[in-house]
Amino acid sequence: MAKPRPISAKPLSVLLSDVFSDAYAKQGFAARELVTRWADIAGPEISAHSEPLKMQWPRPVEGQPQEPATLILRVEGPMALEIQHSSDVILQRVNRFFGWSAVGRLALRQAPLSRRKGPAPSRVPDPKSVAKVAETLSAVEDEELRAALARLGAAIKRN
Repeated sequence: MAKPRPISAKPLSVLLSDVFSDAYAKQGFAARELVTRWADIAGPEISAHSEPLKMQWPRPVEGQPQEPATLILRVEGPMALEIQHSSDVILQRVNRFFGWSAVGRLALRQAPLSRRKGPAPSRVPDPKSVAKVAETLSAVEDEELRAALARLGAAIKRN
């Protein structure tokens, strides 16, 4: 009888890599990292109010070097002027990320950002419910573990 092979779970990002690569390629992005790592590339101040929409590459002319692309950013209305003033900084950061002068200019489109809001901040469970759950955990000897389990149990019961 053959030995069963170990089951290896693959991350969802690996399984959907080709699907996302095709979608990003249609928007002119050679690599999806510009979109997924925008906060790291542009910095927290700029990325909080903008997001890359697409890259437009000029048609290549035979015998001429490839012209740099235009990065189109979706920007929240009130911050468009501020981001326009910092466009040189954004271009430097994007080109540093690519490792070559891939982007030559920015174009801004004022529109609401399509990002989802981050997760809601976690609420601390009520101390009375934590104490009530802690009473049922008398079999756990480690006090830190008992306290952590009591907080977890109270949070689960709250939801």
